[in-house]
Amino acid sequence: MESDDDPLVQHLWLEEEEDDVLVNSYRGQRLCKKCHCSFKRLFYDLNVKGFWGVVGWIFTNPYCTTLILVIGCMIPTILTVVMLMHCSTLDIDISYNAFEIRNHVSSQRFDALTLALKSQFGSWGRNRRDLAEYTSATLEKLIIEELQKLHNNASQLGNASPVKAIYRSSKTQQPDGIQLHESHPMTKESHFGYRVRRARAVPHKNYPNTYINGDTQTHALWRMELVFLARGDDERNIFTEERLLTIHDIEKKVMDHPRFREFCWKPHEVLKDMPLGSYSYCSPPSSLMTYFFPTAQGGRIYYDGMGQKLADIHGSLQLAITHPEFYWYVDEGLTAENMKSSLLRSEILFGAPLPNYYSVDDRWEEQHRKFQKFVISYVDLLASQSTKKVQVLYGGTDLFDYEVRRTFKNDMLLAFISSGCIAVLVYILTSFSAFLTFFGIASIGLSCLVALFLYHVVFGIQYLGILNGVAAFVIVGIGVDDVFVFINTFRQASHLRNPQERMIHTIKTAGKATFFTSFTTAAAYAANIFSQIPAVHDFGLFMSLIVACCWVAVLFIMPAALCIWSQYISPLEISCFSSCFQRCTRKTKLLFIGERWEAFPQVGGDDSLAIGGILQYLDDDIPLLSVEEEAASLDNGDVPLVSLVPEAFPSEDERHNPGQLIARLQDVLYHFVVLPAVKNKWIILGLYIITLVISIGFAIQLRAASRTPLLFSPDTNIQVLLDLKYNLSAEGISCVTCSGVFQEKPQPLLNNMRTSSEKKKRGQNLPWNKAGTTQITGTRGLRTVYVTKYEDDVQPAVYRFSLDSSVPLPWHQPATRNGEIPSFKVYTVPYGNFTKKLTVCSSIVGLPSPKCPAKWMITSLSCNTRKGWKLDFHFYASATEQRHTQKLYFAQLRKAPYHSRICVAPPGCILSAGTNGPNQGFFYVPYEKVSNVEETPTFDFNPCMNEGCGKPAVRPLVDTGAMVFVVFGILGVNRTRKQDNHVIGDMGSVIYDESFDLFQEIGNLCKICKAISSNSELVKPGGAQCLPSGYSVSTFLQMLHPECKSIPEPNLLPGQLSHGAVGVKDGKVQWISMAFESTTYKGKSSFQTYADYLKWENYLQEQLRQFSEQSPLRHGFQTCEHWKQIFMEIIGVQSALYSLILSLVICVAAVAIFTTHVLLLLPVLLTILGVICLMVAIMYWFGWEMGAVEAISLSILVGSSVDYCVHLVEGYLLAGENLPIAETDDKCKMGKWRTLAAVRHVGVAIVSSAITTVIATIPLFFCIITPFAKFGKIVALNTGISILYTLTVNTALLSILAPSDFYRSRRSFIKAVLGVVTIGGGGFCICLVLVKLGIKIPLPNGSTL
Repeated sequence: MESDDDPLVQHLWLEEEEDDVLVNSYRGQRLCKKCHCSFKRLFYDLNVKGFWGVVGWIFTNPYCTTLILVIGCMIPTILTVVMLMHCSTLDIDISYNAFEIRNHVSSQRFDALTLALKSQFGSWGRNRRDLAEYTSATLEKLIIEELQKLHNNASQLGNASPVKAIYRSSKTQQPDGIQLHESHPMTKESHFGYRVRRARAVPHKNYPNTYINGDTQTHALWRMELVFLARGDDERNIFTEERLLTIHDIEKKVMDHPRFREFCWKPHEVLKDMPLGSYSYCSPPSSLMTYFFPTAQGGRIYYDGMGQKLADIHGSLQLAITHPEFYWYVDEGLTAENMKSSLLRSEILFGAPLPNYYSVDDRWEEQHRKFQKFVISYVDLLASQSTKKVQVLYGGTDLFDYEVRRTFKNDMLLAFISSGCIAVLVYILTSFSAFLTFFGIASIGLSCLVALFLYHVVFGIQYLGILNGVAAFVIVGIGVDDVFVFINTFRQASHLRNPQERMIHTIKTAGKATFFTSFTTAAAYAANIFSQIPAVHDFGLFMSLIVACCWVAVLFIMPAALCIWSQYISPLEISCFSSCFQRCTRKTKLLFIGERWEAFPQVGGDDSLAIGGILQYLDDDIPLLSVEEEAASLDNGDVPLVSLVPEAFPSEDERHNPGQLIARLQDVLYHFVVLPAVKNKWIILGLYIITLVISIGFAIQLRAASRTPLLFSPDTNIQVLLDLKYNLSAEGISCVTCSGVFQEKPQPLLNNMRTSSEKKKRGQNLPWNKAGTTQITGTRGLRTVYVTKYEDDVQPAVYRFSLDSSVPLPWHQPATRNGEIPSFKVYTVPYGNFTKKLTVCSSIVGLPSPKCPAKWMITSLSCNTRKGWKLDFHFYASATEQRHTQKLYFAQLRKAPYHSRICVAPPGCILSAGTNGPNQGFFYVPYEKVSNVEETPTFDFNPCMNEGCGKPAVRPLVDTGAMVFVVFGILGVNRTRKQDNHVIGDMGSVIYDESFDLFQEIGNLCKICKAISSNSELVKPGGAQCLPSGYSVSTFLQMLHPECKSIPEPNLLPGQLSHGAVGVKDGKVQWISMAFESTTYKGKSSFQTYADYLKWENYLQEQLRQFSEQSPLRHGFQTCEHWKQIFMEIIGVQSALYSLILSLVICVAAVAIFTTHVLLLLPVLLTILGVICLMVAIMYWFGWEMGAVEAISLSILVGSSVDYCVHLVEGYLLAGENLPIAETDDKCKMGKWRTLAAVRHVGVAIVSSAITTVIATIPLFFCIITPFAKFGKIVALNTGISILYTLTVNTALLSILAPSDFYRSRRSFIKAVLGVVTIGGGGFCICLVLVKLGIKIPLPNGSTL
């Protein structure tokens, strides 16, 4: 069969020129016979006609196809090697900063301030105290010079004495005690530190063959942060015995690391802590455990956390809260009245330089690598320490980076699982052809290498963002779609026995269809290139490059692979399957054949049956669209596109040919999906309209994100730490020396046990029992009170309380019934919380019986001697429940003989009615079985037992709110030196306001500071930091202008630096930045915080409008790092929505040009509309919110949704070129026939593509990185909905709306192009008119046109 005679392989618009083509082809053959040109002669010899003839010959020649496969594999490999060897390393940027928008005004303002601070202080953190104090002193010097000028001008008025006094005082007292020009003599403390450093500059026994100098590990350079969360109960209080013991055990495990002493921080201050000697004087974790687990040694208490017993919890908190640094460890809900916190922070510091390094700068990179290798060894340990009551979180710069990179790497490993699943599915759907499966997957992988080369080398992008990792999953599904189309088209062209015609048909049909689908998909991704967020921009570029390269790779590799497969591999596969089947079914062969013969009784003749024979085919291709013309009735919709009655019974090999799988899948799809859809098209249309209306109703209720975007799974260590940072004190508090090791001095042990007066009287407490006196000293006051009773002739019994264990007559030990207790432990001196003093009195007056020697009573008061009661002894118990204590009750008989009783339950102690009082009540004593074990001075130790610990410190100002800076003297940032829009790179240079003069505008600046600080809606109380560090600056400043009096002072920690700053250069103040702790909570969503940004912006502009237009203060602005984050998501969502519109426009234009008819375009548009609306509604049903990830995903839904519709329309157009002659008169039947034929033609291919895409995205569900997981769910849902709508809604719409007698032609193509250009130009003109009328058109970057 000639290729030009086949209606399926005709050109798009050449059907009207068929005769001319045949004539010209014939003439060309005749001319070539007479031509002596070698090139033409070669074409004639090879039977090649025109361009497509050359293509067909190349892709059917085994040598050429082998060469194409080799070149197709070598080019990506060579490009990759060149990229790796001659280009910079492609970094993986997984930081949150990749989502910043540098061109937005919020980013420009903050970057300008950041650059100004870096040029002044060297770093943004403002942690360099020496430079901060130097700047403060420089500002004071400039202020004093200005005051001197005022003094010279006002000397005639005789008011210079105050200025002189201040000037003289400034020479001797600099801020924070710093003197700039005078040298300090060496004090005793500094001399001691010098001797310590000299002593350390010797080899240490813990590091044999290692040189350790005086500065080794003395600089706290690295840190590891631990956060302990209370869980397991509703109270969520971390300060419980079980939780504190767990935390202490974890911190001990950290210090017990084999290499901890090699990297720990060793400040000179810990040398005074004797218990730390066993840890080579390493600093313990900066934690409240230093208060809860003190150490007793040498008669002193050391607050170092090395103790084994838990001290009194409440007393330890009372001592710790006297320091403002205490609030760094707890959440914001803890107060002096409510000593409860849901979390507890801990920080482990590590020192530099390491052993064998002379300084911090000595081989710094090598030291850092060693520390990184060491610190990541804690990950496995800490990850397994969480319990039912305590969740352990760990972080820090190096640990956090390691965790993020490991998470990214593990998620990327899932891409291999995805690829493996896809490979298995492709293997099945390619009829178990390993050859086609290999080259199908290889073409996708090779295209990724080429795209990576273009991305990194050609476009010069130096890093892969976190979103680009999605490409490893998605591209496999997208690429397999093209592979299936080529394989499916090649199989359907099996009726073309000429290999060149078959290959030309495959390349034309599949290449054209995949081109339009790949173009729309790439365009949908490329629409994100216009995003202002670098990560989104790079993601769109990378994905569009991959999709384009994948189409090119499949276009060249798959036809070449199909050629070799059909000629050499397919016969081997058929033979292999036949041989395997014959071995497995040899015994049931005859029975099986008989059953199949009965199934086709109408087929007869021995000629049509070849039992045991093998039909020899070149391959196993099954024509899915039969070209046999049969008369059929279309009234019921049953169109036998493929003859269901075989002309001959298939041979043994043919019946078990793996190619039969495709035909069976096609039959299932046709009879159970497509045919019912065409029959019930109006019902499907009604359901579509109802679903569309409901979807739109729910879609419009989808709200913007109400929280900051999640980067990782909510329950992971990384994400919980990111969420908690909004509930923790920020970097403003430096807790290097916040623990009890540095805050508390070693205290004498006995001073915390009893007062001096009690020590003098301790031998007078028990004058009646000298035997027990020696035991008091040995047991540190813990004694046993023995209870005996007399009940021979009295009722109720009389009880005796004694510290003597002997039982003299007539007393005897009580039984354990009725709540009686034979003995209990008490303290004879105050110990911990055992401070409730009870007195035991005895009397011989008014005895109930002459045989009873005496009677005893217990009271919290003194003995009443007037009634005959004398002091026997007293003891101390606890008024509240403690660890390992038991509750005892005591009561006094209200009638004679008025004696007391002790029991373990109230019923036994109700000797008479009455409320609790001095002689009746309860107390807590230690359990006898654990009292001996807990014999340690720090057990239940209460440091605030006697005289208290002082008043609680006021909660300091910490950066839990957004720190807003009001800046004057800076105009902006100059980015002309760097043209790209990436976060990594040159930030630019600062543009200063040369007209700004601090001293001319000082009054207005002070006025602005007061006005903003007094606005409680914007600024927290005590949150104004208008001046840099240095408390004497405000003293000097108030002399310059009356407005500068009573400048608000911030509530800072002792030693905490102010965020206010000034920039000084060449003796002039260039700029000033006033900081304000905003009431804006950082945990609010971007869209909620945007209202706070507008409040700040409007209020500041209102204040600045008070000045003249010429005033440099009019150029002032407010900025905040938090504003950058909120605009990142706001503009990100807006940009994605614009990308959605842009991709929709591009896809509509492409489909219009492809279909060349508006009634073929309309079903595609309606299908896409239904898919997108339903997807947004599903997002609402799932409880999702419109964040950056959701918006970006929506922008590519159009491109991925249109693929299946375009394939179906392509099948509809191809089916129109092969209409049955008997049905050409009935247009309704023609439309049905074309619709069913279209699905029969491409149904299996698009369903296979959808299945592979869904399978490719399923591993994304299990990713830890949330954008990956959410993106995978969106793509999987969209793919499922798209294929469902394509097979049902789009099929029904085609049978209703599509023109049954339409054929693509050159004329329709030109009309479609002109229509698209006209509509596009009209839209552009409308935008110009709107701009001319003054109507603002919003742009994706937040600006207006």
